[in-house]
Amino acid sequence: MSLFKTTRRAAMGLVAAAVATLPFQTQAGGHGIDLAGKTVEWIIPFSETGGSAKWANFYAPLLSEALPGAPTVVVKFMPGAGSTKGANFFQEQTYDDGTLIFGSSGSTQFPFLLGDPRVKYNYADWNVVLASGTGGVAYLPPDMAAKMSGLDASGLQGEDFIYGSQGATRLDLVPLLAWEMLGLSVEPVFGIKGRGDGRLMFERGEANIDYQTSSSYLKGVTPLVEDGSAVPMMSWGALDDAGNIVRDPTFPDMPTFKEVCEATAGCETSGEKWEAWKAFFIAGFPAQKMVFLPNGASADAIATYTAAFEAVKARADFAEISSGRLGVYPQMTGDEAKGALKSGTEVPQAAKEFVVGWLEERYGVTLK
Repeated sequence: MSLFKTTRRAAMGLVAAAVATLPFQTQAGGHGIDLAGKTVEWIIPFSETGGSAKWANFYAPLLSEALPGAPTVVVKFMPGAGSTKGANFFQEQTYDDGTLIFGSSGSTQFPFLLGDPRVKYNYADWNVVLASGTGGVAYLPPDMAAKMSGLDASGLQGEDFIYGSQGATRLDLVPLLAWEMLGLSVEPVFGIKGRGDGRLMFERGEANIDYQTSSSYLKGVTPLVEDGSAVPMMSWGALDDAGNIVRDPTFPDMPTFKEVCEATAGCETSGEKWEAWKAFFIAGFPAQKMVFLPNGASADAIATYTAAFEAVKARADFAEISSGRLGVYPQMTGDEAKGALKSGTEVPQAAKEFVVGWLEERYGVTLK
């Protein structure tokens, strides 16, 4: 559990000004909510070791600063069932006084998209106030990385890989499908509670391939790269304005999966498998992490939290302090956040059908 509290009046002035300019304030009186003396509980449905934890722990003190009344912000970790446990809990909550928020990830979105029967939550019932884009990086031990020839991953075919996974219906389906497309034999060990636990398996030698979202890679894997115990293989990339996959701006010197695929015999960047991979990459990464207020939240509460995150983004030092911990990605509020939520919770039917069939054939996972 992480605890943060600050009381800078300048930040409170920023959020007050931002609330005054938001269209939300024309509803329900438009006065915002005052959280002085209160504790905001921010539920993260993963363990304390992964990218979602690092994302929430980055934002928590800044949010405390920016909210009216400078409330204490507590990050509460609620791992289980690949984030479904925490999301189902949040679904059961209704708005009270603005002191409960939820942080979701792509691993929360994918079971929802795929119709996982364990999912009891519905994004349409929640109120998004922030959407954060991110990326992801796959990496290898140096002995395995040496088997690649430039971008060509053919030298890794025939090797036996072990990967610590949260579950095939979670965000992990993006790396698992990518590695399969490259012809790699990767055996997932299911059941870890956060991607940070997968990194720990890699560090202990229990896994010999891994991937982390950008925030976790920057903090947890970069030291391994610097000491020579890990070598980056590829990033998943980013989307340009035309919807093309390009190099991740946080890792501009790192090849994308698309580049590695194009250089590896047997891997195709067209056809139904590629289109399915790209569709779930788009659903899982450009709008991967989101902050929600629960069902029934008032317009004033939505306006207050939206304005607070706007104030955080407006800080003169935000670009500097965020780039080293979150990477260089959009941080969206208002209509942009709503658009990101839509793209993160919808995929083409053909892509969904392919992935559902692939999960059953490859891992024996039936979503009924």
